[in-house]
Amino acid sequence: MQRNIRTASVVLFATFGLATTLRPEAHAKPIPAPKSSQKEAKRPVYSKLDYPRAPKNATADTYHGVTVADPYRPLEDADADATKAWVDAENTITESYLSAIPERTKIKAQLTELVNYERFGLPEKEGGRYFYSRNSGLQNQSVLYVGDSLTAQPRVLLDPNVLSDDGTVALSGSSVSEDGKYLAYGMSSAGSDWSEWKVRDIATGKDLPDTLKWIKFSGATWAKDGSGFYYSRYAEPKPGQALQEANYFPKVYFHKIGDAQAKDALFYERPDQKEWGFGTTLSEDGKFLILYVTQGTDEKNRLFYKRLDTPDAPVVELFNTLDASYSFIGNDGDTFYIATNKDAPTGKLVAVNLSKPESSDWKTLIPTSAKDNLQSVRLFGDMFAVTYLHDAYTQVRTFDLSGKPKGEIALPGIGSAGGFDGKRTDTETFYGYSGFTSPYTTYRYDLRTGKSEVFKKPKVAFEPEKFETKQVFYSSKDGTKIPLFLTYKKGTKRNGENPTILYGYGGFNAKMTPFFSTNVVTWMEMGGVYAVACLRGGGEYGEGWHQAGMKLKKQNVFDDFIAAGEYLVKEKYTSTPKLAISGGSNGGLLVGAVMNQRPDLFGACLPAVGVMDMLRFPKFTIGWAWTSDYGSPENEAEFQALRAYSPYHNLKPGTRYPATLVTTSDHDDRVVPAHSFKYVARLQEVQAPDAPPVLIRIETKAGHGAGKPISKQIDQTADVYAFLVRSLGMALPDGF
Repeated sequence: MQRNIRTASVVLFATFGLATTLRPEAHAKPIPAPKSSQKEAKRPVYSKLDYPRAPKNATADTYHGVTVADPYRPLEDADADATKAWVDAENTITESYLSAIPERTKIKAQLTELVNYERFGLPEKEGGRYFYSRNSGLQNQSVLYVGDSLTAQPRVLLDPNVLSDDGTVALSGSSVSEDGKYLAYGMSSAGSDWSEWKVRDIATGKDLPDTLKWIKFSGATWAKDGSGFYYSRYAEPKPGQALQEANYFPKVYFHKIGDAQAKDALFYERPDQKEWGFGTTLSEDGKFLILYVTQGTDEKNRLFYKRLDTPDAPVVELFNTLDASYSFIGNDGDTFYIATNKDAPTGKLVAVNLSKPESSDWKTLIPTSAKDNLQSVRLFGDMFAVTYLHDAYTQVRTFDLSGKPKGEIALPGIGSAGGFDGKRTDTETFYGYSGFTSPYTTYRYDLRTGKSEVFKKPKVAFEPEKFETKQVFYSSKDGTKIPLFLTYKKGTKRNGENPTILYGYGGFNAKMTPFFSTNVVTWMEMGGVYAVACLRGGGEYGEGWHQAGMKLKKQNVFDDFIAAGEYLVKEKYTSTPKLAISGGSNGGLLVGAVMNQRPDLFGACLPAVGVMDMLRFPKFTIGWAWTSDYGSPENEAEFQALRAYSPYHNLKPGTRYPATLVTTSDHDDRVVPAHSFKYVARLQEVQAPDAPPVLIRIETKAGHGAGKPISKQIDQTADVYAFLVRSLGMALPDGF
């Protein structure tokens, strides 16, 4: 259970779960309902909403000689009485609006029924035991179980649900020592990125006194002998600043079991590099500690190592140029197997001899593919399992240690698969597979027979054969072909009348691959089409695809998303009054920017936990790290690009914007809620008279998305879908 290869949590979180972000355009006056096979829909009629007055002043900043107003700067102070009063008033208006939509009750009931199914995580084996998570259905947090075999009755090892009354304490990370004696685990409260780590004796199920604090973006890497583990932590923030203070200068420590945190040994620090982040992993033979050195959210990294079998061995800077990604896969003695995209935009696997680490001396085992993007390599049972993305869906191929192809692990269809962890002596591995209409199913793969068998398959109260998924390609503004997944009920007519959610992300090398969500099933049962666009800025086709949507080329992402909306309308999957756009985090930025640029194209907008102020994002928590993808306001050319699309700064008075429901959380210390606060205050100010509503839903005791209790997820999605029913003029089908 030591998959602590990267500190990827500094990347903006892309939510696929119950929290969906869309976009609205409604009408002040009733218009005739279109012809439809659904029940006659009443078109929305909006009364003027009396928005609360937000705290405001004359703040302005000067960038490269350009003065930029920031009138809602006071909303950055989340603890100010004026901000708290504004938040309360906004939530009151939003709840009043949503509670008047009668369909909300039915939608919530359907969401609750569908998500109430038993589901499992991937089994992992350590010390002769199997560990996996399970949720009985409506548990706010999944429970960690341990069993002596795959068929033995498992027992509860860790149940986060007993740690809080409302399910807001979540498991943020876990790692089992190789001897299976100890579990190191992190817990986060109210959705914060901060975690407190503890150690549990697996035999007794009781915690040791060990308690580690001020940990963020770190796992636990156990020493071979189980005496302790490596982790990284930050200095304790200033009082009252834990959710906003910028995070710099993490350090790597070794914690010895039984010691107080104050006695932890400093393993590595770089006081000359405040932006460096660290992740660790251990070679299977226990002889090398691998140190991943990241800078920002770019997938490029440095790779260092330290010999643990040699006293006082130094940390060796194996790859010290931030020119590519380098992932340690395993080793045979002093030969490291490294997956990298150096001189290989879609990735390759090479063997590196530590005595001759220059790239000219590398031996290529698995060359780069012309199209398919290498996602991961796993080494177990003396073979490599390589996961590729082929047009944004998964294919898995196997190779021997020389790189000779052995075959392919067949998957059930167009979907996403991951896992394949194991040791060199293992004869089995596990993986999970899901698709838009295929619930997440875990499989056991037998290396001796080359066959897969189902380990756990969930039973969801829907009939997958009634739905279909297809992939199409459309042209963006510059002619680039963009993949688009479409999922809907079979028999759906292309008549321009289908309510449609278009989801996108487009950044940080994130891959938009098929996934299963009972929220999406509920939406389709409501008569909707669900569309996911694989925009540039993501990693579906390798680093070149990513770079085509970064920094000065970020506008390509918005063009891709706009073109997706135009395609859906042109092909009559939907029409402007029926089209909503959704995105979270970086996807919230996407929705805000696209709504500003094409308010005429969409019927509703749902920006969730979005980065809305592109000139001040580096000021808070880990926001500075995003400059690797966005660029920096301190660079003049990048400032001009950021200012040109920043959602907060490009709202124009008197424009008729679509109906908008912004969602955020009061404990979001990834994208601080001030982004959404300032954006909504400005949007409410400039929205045209008699235009659709602009609402904000501010969740309490929640963060950026990870670890949000099931109950809160259901409530939020019911609110979002109810908002869409009103904004898109929907009528629920008979029998819903």
